[in-house]
Amino acid sequence: MNKLMHKLAILMALSLAASTAQAGHVLVVLSDSDHLDLNDGKVFPTGFYLNELMQPVKLLLDAGHQVTFATPTGQAPTVDANSIDAMYFGNDVAKLKVHQELLDQLALTSKQTSPVVSLARIEQQGYGQFDAVYVPGGHAPMQDLLKSAALGRLLADFHARNKTTALVCHGPIALLSTLPDSNGFVAALESGQPNRAPHWIYSGYRVTVISNQEEEQAKAQLGGGEMKFYPQDALEQAGVQYRSNKAPWTSNVVVDRELITGQNPASALGVAQELLKRLK
Repeated sequence: MNKLMHKLAILMALSLAASTAQAGHVLVVLSDSDHLDLNDGKVFPTGFYLNELMQPVKLLLDAGHQVTFATPTGQAPTVDANSIDAMYFGNDVAKLKVHQELLDQLALTSKQTSPVVSLARIEQQGYGQFDAVYVPGGHAPMQDLLKSAALGRLLADFHARNKTTALVCHGPIALLSTLPDSNGFVAALESGQPNRAPHWIYSGYRVTVISNQEEEQAKAQLGGGEMKFYPQDALEQAGVQYRSNKAPWTSNVVVDRELITGQNPASALGVAQELLKRLK
């Protein structure tokens, strides 16, 4: 009973600021996974990036908007330990602490009291209650979100209704979930086969995602492992028009129709600011 009351209290706190008629309702979709499978059977422990989730969430809550959190199966997400670093908050230790404390307050990663619900539950309740969807990065979306049928249905609905869809860093890989055969497309990517997605809803969209150059520069994080493919290559093969920054790791936000995409951790605030403009 105490766990249930705690969960209800969190949900009430999230929605309290959104009681005015002007408030928007944003669905934040995270990965269930706490790892990424690499080549040669290696595994990279990962999850979501702290700043990519919490900087936008804090801005949304501070502006009075309602936020609901979901993962494919409703499991509590995992924070990538590499992202708990002040360098992602302008080397400001105080800002890091503020966002860590908000994450703790929301209990998102708690196996017992997380307010996260499943995408099946979101579909059951109806997509119409949401004004926008946001997908943060970290490597975890490359494990499950890119081929989640439930996420594909949600994103396709948002696309059909021209509803704001924001994604950052590795998050844009989730767009592949809307492919007619996302599992087959991903399998071809993993085997290195030439790939092209016919009749994709995002074909021709201007999109960014963490670049091949940035992935190469960050390879040391993988402890000697190799990713099965890079998200830039995947999205380009699927049919987007890729847009990169001029200097690695600098902010780059690309807006095309309902899509708002950010390239890397430094782009999270810019994506959030564009999202806030759509909610006014």
